[in-house]
Amino acid sequence: MPKVSSVVVPYASYLRVYEPLAAFPEPERTHWARYARRPERPSYQDELRASLADLVPTPPIPVPVHESRDAFVVEADGVVCVCPWRTRLRGWQALGELTGSLPAPVLDAVIPPVVRRQAAADYEAWLARNPDARPWIRTATWHVPLNWFVLVADEERFYDRGDDKGYDKGYGEKADGDCDGAGEGGASGAGAPVLRYRTPMVQARRRVARGLKALRDAMDEGPLIDGLVDVGRWLEEFHPRSLVELDYGGLVHTLPEEMLDEDHSAADVAEGIEALRDGDGASAGEAYARLVERWRAVRERQFSN
Repeated sequence: MPKVSSVVVPYASYLRVYEPLAAFPEPERTHWARYARRPERPSYQDELRASLADLVPTPPIPVPVHESRDAFVVEADGVVCVCPWRTRLRGWQALGELTGSLPAPVLDAVIPPVVRRQAAADYEAWLARNPDARPWIRTATWHVPLNWFVLVADEERFYDRGDDKGYDKGYGEKADGDCDGAGEGGASGAGAPVLRYRTPMVQARRRVARGLKALRDAMDEGPLIDGLVDVGRWLEEFHPRSLVELDYGGLVHTLPEEMLDEDHSAADVAEGIEALRDGDGASAGEAYARLVERWRAVRERQFSN
C-alpha cells in the first residue's frame, strides 16, 4: 500500500468502471474477493502521490516497474464490484498522451528521451502479450470532459462536503452500504469532500446511444461526438452489470463550495441533448454556453498562484 500523506493533489478527475467479481477470471477473482474484505485500502490520492513521487528520482520512473494489486471497491444491491487501479498500464498510456501535450524542451527536462524510449519499448512488448488489455479508470486534468456527463443523470449526483453540513444523495447514497468506494471516504479518503455520479452500466450505454443519435442528427462530426464514440466503445468492454462512476476527484479541493453546490453539469448536458432532439437550437446553445463558462473558470485555476 502506498505511504499515506497529508498532501492533497487537486487537479485530476476520474471516470471509473466497477465490475462484479464474476467478471474476473481465476485466480484474479479470488484475489479481489480477499482484497474487498480488507478493513483499510488506499485512496486515489495515495495512488496519485505515489505516481508523482516516482518522477522525483534521477532518472525518473514514469511507469511503475510492477502492476498494482490495488483496487477501489463498492457494494451495490449485495454485489461486490471492483475497479482495479492498473497503474502501470495507465502510466504507459498517460506517457503517450504527454508527448503531444508539452513542448519538447519541457518534456525532455521532465522525462528524458532515453527514459521515454525505454518505456515505449516496454509497453510495446507488454501489449504483444496482452492485446486485449484496457484500463478500468480514465483520468482528466483540471476539468471533467463534457462527454462524460452524457453517461449520468442529475438525480445520480452525490455531493458530500466532508463536514457536518450534510450531503446531497444520489445513486448508492451514503446510507446504502457503500464498501469503501470512490465516494464516501473510500477512494477519496476519510472525511474528504466528494462530488460524484454513479450509474448502472446499462443506463450509461443507453445514454451514450441516445446522445450520439441526437448529436449526429443535429451537427457534423466533431470533438464532442468523437469523444462520446470513444467512451461508448470503452464501456462495451465491460460486464453489463458493472457500475460507472464519474468522480470529480481532487477538483473538489480547489473549487469553492458554492461552485460545487451549484454545479449540475449532468443536468445541463441532458438539457442540451433534449433540446437538440426537439430541434430547439437556441435552448441547446444556452445549455452549452453554461457548461463552457463553468469549465473555463475551472481550467483557468491551473494558472493561478
